[in-house]
Amino acid sequence: MTPADLSRTVLHAVRRAVDEDALRAPVPARVRVERTRPGGSGDYACAVALQLAGPASLPALEVARILRDRVAAEPGVGRVEITGPGFLSFTLDAPAVSDRAVLAAVREQGLAYGHGDALRDEIHQLHHAREVRAAVTAQAVFRLLVAQGARGRTTCEEAPDPDWVRLGVTVNAYGTPPTPLTEIRPVPAGATAGELLERLGPDAARWGLLRAAGHDRAALGPELLVQGEANALFRVRYAHARARALTRGAAALGFTADPTPYGESQTVYDHAARPLLDLIADHPGVLLAGARHRAPDRVARQLEAVAHAFFDFHDSCPPLPAGDEKPSAAHRAWLAIAEAAGTVLAGGLSLLGIRAPEHL
Repeated sequence: MTPADLSRTVLHAVRRAVDEDALRAPVPARVRVERTRPGGSGDYACAVALQLAGPASLPALEVARILRDRVAAEPGVGRVEITGPGFLSFTLDAPAVSDRAVLAAVREQGLAYGHGDALRDEIHQLHHAREVRAAVTAQAVFRLLVAQGARGRTTCEEAPDPDWVRLGVTVNAYGTPPTPLTEIRPVPAGATAGELLERLGPDAARWGLLRAAGHDRAALGPELLVQGEANALFRVRYAHARARALTRGAAALGFTADPTPYGESQTVYDHAARPLLDLIADHPGVLLAGARHRAPDRVARQLEAVAHAFFDFHDSCPPLPAGDEKPSAAHRAWLAIAEAAGTVLAGGLSLLGIRAPEHL
């Protein structure tokens, strides 16, 4: 069960409770679940009982008890606990089962993994100044919104800079339209699109413009072109290229990815794989949060974390056999995890408008 699956499961439990007249409250459009913080109980937690307590005219603990019984009966949920004033804490079934579901979702959805329809009822008009960082940010936010089912368009205060096209920016209209607007106004870049393209090229320029939060100044120096670990963009793209190289290497050795656990006591989901698997599972939630908060920088930081975890995983669980070693079930499983990481990296870069080369 993925975090998105769990969110839908909790929402379904709320609907059931309302339909059965056990709970008299409006059904929310969505339910948010978050990974439990260190020291907390279970794998995920949810505050929906506190959210519904007022409308239901019931104590939050009573609402939590009503929902606990319904969620606990769902497949994939191992245990549901009530903590604090009414938080629901969920422990999923055996991690291997949940992890396989995540890897299967990545394989099935490909670059669209993490896309959804949570914002399908929303229409946005993103309006920005005639400034390169505002234009690139608005375009990235628009991509994130569309990936979550929203509709809309981008408009600029004045006629767009012709160089924006080379940065992948399109503007639907310019001027000040008489409709409600969402203003996109990050700290200006301090350079024009033409200057950034000449110094950095489109990919590094976009990363530099989007990596910092909108209220922070963007780092747009020559460090964005360094081919080394100190450059986050290089590290992200190198992790993607390495994941793709592993697939090619496995094919040359005559085997493919398979996330099926190996052995009776040991599973593919070794301790070393846990941080990477958790980040892959959290990816849909990060994309949705980036869209809701108009914050493509969240996606960039997520990709950095995935790349870092990928290399740690790769060093501990090499997907390709060494020397005369024969490919084993472990190698096939580790390859499945590596391929999923590469897909997440490529999909995230695509939403930021940045290429993910197969070779570096």
